[in-house]
Amino acid sequence: MNLREKLGKSRNALSEKLGMVFVQGVDEDTLELAEEILLGSDLGWELTELVLERFRKEFKLNRSSSWRAVLVNVLEELLPEYKPWIPVTKPAVTIVVGVNGAGKTTTIARLSQSIAAGGESVLMACADTYRAAASEQLALWGERLNIPVHTSLDGTDPGAVTFDAIRRAQTKQFDHVIIDTAGRLPTQKGLMDELSKVYRVAGKTMEGAPHRILLVLDGTVGQNALPQAQQFMKFIPVTDLVITKLDGTAKGGSVFAMARELNLPIRYIGVGEGADDIVLFDGRVFVEAIVGQNG
Repeated sequence: MNLREKLGKSRNALSEKLGMVFVQGVDEDTLELAEEILLGSDLGWELTELVLERFRKEFKLNRSSSWRAVLVNVLEELLPEYKPWIPVTKPAVTIVVGVNGAGKTTTIARLSQSIAAGGESVLMACADTYRAAASEQLALWGERLNIPVHTSLDGTDPGAVTFDAIRRAQTKQFDHVIIDTAGRLPTQKGLMDELSKVYRVAGKTMEGAPHRILLVLDGTVGQNALPQAQQFMKFIPVTDLVITKLDGTAKGGSVFAMARELNLPIRYIGVGEGADDIVLFDGRVFVEAIVGQNG
């Protein structure tokens, strides 16, 4: 199944519906209907108005313009140019954060599998020491994927786990170490302070660490994830976004709002339940998957 098929719900909510609205051309009546569709795909008010204004401008200049081409151009402009992340040191330390249920642990497993498939070694570490099943869940992924996992006893200080995991990765010469953290709501200040501590410990253990901090957001909640993200960014310097569960939602438009509002690169998207269903995010490919260039 290709990306276009996996994002079928978002494509149907946006592209297919707009195609039916604009079948007779573009005027203020059709733009009013288009507004409802754009908002329904969770594009948000600001971006919806931007798209509608571009429609008005383009079709005023050229009545034969393709609404699909106009939309593709607008959405591509909203997303930063894709630039691969290239680690400059080993082990490259990644900390993964997010709320409960967003898909952090699964994301770590999928990412680790992708790294291992590319010929590099990776150590997964569980600094979520309060949820009884957290270490077990990551260990099961490790067994399934044949990837080593660093765990500790329940209740161990997450900072100590972070220290030990990085030291192990250095000693054993791993290329990467990816650290899972406890899911938490941004309103839980004590837990957020603890997350800041994990970040500081990483830096004290290895100069320059962590080399990236991935914030995992649940794509099914759409723009409701924005306040969560903004709160996380107050406590820890997030570098990249991962948006999960996009195969199960019609709110793919929220990706554009998140990129615009948070001013952070979207590094990966999750588009399925399989271990290999994490995809390097490419804005142009994503836009074409949910809008397309014909139809």
